Amino acid sequence: MKQFKASDLEELPSRYRANLINSCTGYKSLNLIGTQDSDGNKNLAVFNSIIHLGSSPALIGFTFRPLTVQRDTYKNIQETGVFTVNHVQEGFVGKAHQTAAKYPTNTSEFEAVGLEAEYLEGTLAPFVKKSTIRYSCTYVNEYPIIENGCIMVIGAINALYLDEAFIAPDGWIDLAKANSIAGIGIDGYVKGVAPIRYEYAKPETKPQKK
Repeated sequence: MKQFKASDLEELPSRYRANLINSCTGYKSLNLIGTQDSDGNKNLAVFNSIIHLGSSPALIGFTFRPLTVQRDTYKNIQETGVFTVNHVQEGFVGKAHQTAAKYPTNTSEFEAVGLEAEYLEGTLAPFVKKSTIRYSCTYVNEYPIIENGCIMVIGAINALYLDEAFIAPDGWIDLAKANSIAGIGIDGYVKGVAPIRYEYAKPETKPQKK
């Protein structure tokens, strides 16, 4: 088995090291974050760092790299206080990947990559119309990660939109049925397979499939 010590990692070429560390943490959620600035310019960007922080209240978090360059998504959230999160599905994963390109601020990634924007129930941030699982959020707080200069942003879920066929009787969402895509590292993508669920784990019981 290949071993990389911390000192070995520091000696690796930067791109190789980035791919290695981004991949070793496992599959990641893959989403498009939709925002617009105070002038109405729309922005769309792919993120693989969105995590669940709590269900009551419903909170999510995600990270921005250091603000040493223009981060339109961050700027727009600061201006308007709202954003949307849209699952990426197999049918438009290439377009989602393309949103990572450094487009000018006045260029809408929706138009540049060919994804249609949609506004729902007065939400000031645009959704991806083709996404089958999406939700709107309000900015709550942010925390600097002093070790590397990144920023974690916390959002509260305002409204969740998805096909009822994806929801199990207990509220669990079948992401494979929704054709949601997961991310591997910086530029890899994978389809979900038929999920396996287990009953609630208790010390006195053995693992039991549902």
